[in-house]
Amino acid sequence: MIQLSDHFDYKHLLRYTFPSMIMLVFTSIYGVVDGFFVSNFAGKTPFAAVNFIMPLLMILGCVGFMFGTGGGALIAITMGAGRTEKANELFSLIIYVSAGCGVLLAVLGFLFLRPIASLMGAEGQLLEDCLTYGYIILAAIPFYVLQYEFQCLFATAGKPKLGLYVTMAAGIANILLDALFVAGFHWGIEGAAAATAVSQFVGGVLPILYFGRKNDSALRLVRCGFDGGALLKVCVNGSSELMSNISMSLVSMIYNVQLMKYAGEDGVAAYGVLMYVGMIFQAVFIGYSVGSAPVVGYHYGARNLEELRGLLKKSIVLVSVFAALMFILGQLFSVPLSRLFVGYDEGLCEMTTHAFVIFSFSFLFSGFAIFGSSFFTALGDGLVSALISFLRTLVFQCLSVLIFPVFWQLDGIWFSIVAAEIMAVGVTVLFLLGKRKKYQY
Repeated sequence: MIQLSDHFDYKHLLRYTFPSMIMLVFTSIYGVVDGFFVSNFAGKTPFAAVNFIMPLLMILGCVGFMFGTGGGALIAITMGAGRTEKANELFSLIIYVSAGCGVLLAVLGFLFLRPIASLMGAEGQLLEDCLTYGYIILAAIPFYVLQYEFQCLFATAGKPKLGLYVTMAAGIANILLDALFVAGFHWGIEGAAAATAVSQFVGGVLPILYFGRKNDSALRLVRCGFDGGALLKVCVNGSSELMSNISMSLVSMIYNVQLMKYAGEDGVAAYGVLMYVGMIFQAVFIGYSVGSAPVVGYHYGARNLEELRGLLKKSIVLVSVFAALMFILGQLFSVPLSRLFVGYDEGLCEMTTHAFVIFSFSFLFSGFAIFGSSFFTALGDGLVSALISFLRTLVFQCLSVLIFPVFWQLDGIWFSIVAAEIMAVGVTVLFLLGKRKKYQY
């Protein structure tokens, strides 16, 4: 069994992070299943509705990533300093508070879903489908928050494989229920939403059952007092991941508005395919970053600086290899993946394929900013991490998607994604160079 205190060569690093990568990839795949079944069995408008409203729902759920990454880093540093009891108290506090936040977010979602969807431009049947899907998912938001959170904290607890198994259980539930509800019972968008809600329940509750009793991991749920200072550190440190996910969702909303202007529902549907497949590819980078963060945090907390420097160098090499592979796969599978989702509409399929060929170039760059942001989170530098995420996912993307279409119309929207990732790499490099003396990596 690999321990956080071990020396990590390439083999150990890949073995430790691989479950997190597979876990995030699997999560993305079963998220894509909704889109596949809705598109092929319910039609183009329901498919566009899922893509249209999903960014808003993801904003609510991604609070779990803030607690998971920010809390995971603080817990790992505390464990590295030898304070095991305190680490368990922090872990428990984070879980309890995040569950309460999930309930509050669900209530707010029910109140504001319709006005926000209307403000974004949804109307008629598209609006009704957005609300149908959204209201069902909102009922499971507290579990969605916990699911996101535990995907990070399983690695911190030294149980990345168990996190993978839980994610697989949730994913298999979603896939089977999608097939039953949408393809079998023909419940359409309602069936897809119900399948997703059940899978989120599974992903949020199973970890509670595991950590709520004695186990052989490094963490378990215990009684704890309120520690406002620790929660503030968690929120500040995890703000980069929260900002990253919120920004991506906000940017997706802006993309949808721009696409409605330049290509109508077909543009939103094509962008939905890019985001679905893009989530799978990006999950490799996110999974590696999530899996390696506890290792970085532990060795930084234990002041093993030579190990810390080695982790950074090895991670840059691995991310480079992943980036090249993702780009090649994107180019090779642009046509079959487009046909998988929208092969029933030749014009839409052609638009999606063309967009995916351009979009694939973003895989060459996105992993470096994702890892860089996670690396600074693991070091406890939430401000730098948040700046990288904020610039990458909000500032650069918003500016690009608003400016590029003025000159290149629809193609400008696809190129804007690539341009934003290139600029984000530049910012990440500057921060890594600027902070190397402070953290001695």
